[in-house]
Amino acid sequence: MSTNFIQETGIYVSRVREFKPVDWAVYVVWIGLMLGLLFAISAFVFFGWNSGVSFPAYVWNLPVGTAIFVLAIAVDTIGHRTIYKAELQKGEALVHHITIFAGISSCLLLCLAYSFPVALKVPSLVMVALSIFYSVIDEALHWKRYLEGNSDRVEMWSHFFIFVGHSIMILSWSWWYLDGYPGVREILNNVP
Repeated sequence: MSTNFIQETGIYVSRVREFKPVDWAVYVVWIGLMLGLLFAISAFVFFGWNSGVSFPAYVWNLPVGTAIFVLAIAVDTIGHRTIYKAELQKGEALVHHITIFAGISSCLLLCLAYSFPVALKVPSLVMVALSIFYSVIDEALHWKRYLEGNSDRVEMWSHFFIFVGHSIMILSWSWWYLDGYPGVREILNNVP
């Protein structure tokens, strides 16, 4: 008897009960780091809005994209720490680590680029491009596993939303930077 997608999602998420202490540690650190990013971006944008800063409309995509990204990785990581753990060790985990390094580096460089817009233009945009490029490689590896029967619809949909959320966040953030970060100076002037 086949299951529907809601049932499959419930089964997928319930695998959290299989976590060992190291899985919990990795999950809490990884999802905590991403929740920190979501909180920081959201607080910054909402503080600015509450202070009367008028942002370009695309700036609101940063917290939206980040929220989609965090929710999707919270689901995806459950499978990565349980049923697909062995498959990932065949090489996909390295791609994840490179993608994470490129993603974190791109966020840090985009923050630093506010103070050093000319010097960090190329490095920050290179890391943004690499974070997207390695995300595409990761998706290709997931599709290969899916076609071989070593993945499921929940993992594939979570990866779709990881890619959607990350792309919305990082491309909006890059646009904000390339646009000269309108509104950021006003926010920083209002910080007590």
